[in-house]
Amino acid sequence: MKACVIVFPGSNCDQDARGALTVAGADVRMLWHRDRDIPAGTDLILLPGGFSYGDYLRCGAMAAHSPIIEAVKRFAQSGGLVLGICNGFQILVESRLLPGALLCNKNLRFICNPCRLRVERTNTPFTNAFSKDQEVQFPIAHHEGLYFLPPDELAALEARGGVVMRYLENPNGSLGDIAAVINETGNVLGMMPHPERASEKEIGGDDGMSVWRSLFAHLKERG
Repeated sequence: MKACVIVFPGSNCDQDARGALTVAGADVRMLWHRDRDIPAGTDLILLPGGFSYGDYLRCGAMAAHSPIIEAVKRFAQSGGLVLGICNGFQILVESRLLPGALLCNKNLRFICNPCRLRVERTNTPFTNAFSKDQEVQFPIAHHEGLYFLPPDELAALEARGGVVMRYLENPNGSLGDIAAVINETGNVLGMMPHPERASEKEIGGDDGMSVWRSLFAHLKERG
């Protein structure tokens, strides 16, 4: 798998993402937010966690207008796989590659804790190595993680199976306990928990490795 991790001013999980992907066996290239093209042959684009542009205006709002985002949109529209983690999820929402908004946590505080999740869907490129309803643990680290949609749009998201993971003990007030969502075509996933920080037992657990195994399996099947 050839993966690109995009680095924005203020990204702080880019090397974590690179490390997890490398351990999983991926060929990883780092792209700067001012780049305008995605290298040929790229299988996955990963938007990492952090505080892009210092979270000015709104989390992800300024990064959504970086030059690289137009290339990410073209890549996604062509069927390329895109994964946004934490701040990367916020950027995907601000870029309108995913629906909804991410608001301040219900307690108005930054949360940094291990978090138990339930896998809702296994028929996606990102989750096929999990079992349905499997319980996993990834860490979270965010201040704006409350996933929100108006009632009619939330109902539509649920009806089409757009929720991929849910919190078992909702830490931030996300509607429907939503922790991860996928777009209608199934190639863009956003999640607040950090699988890259749960990809080696030596650092607390390797449940996140199944995300990378899923991607490899999907690409192998796709040929």
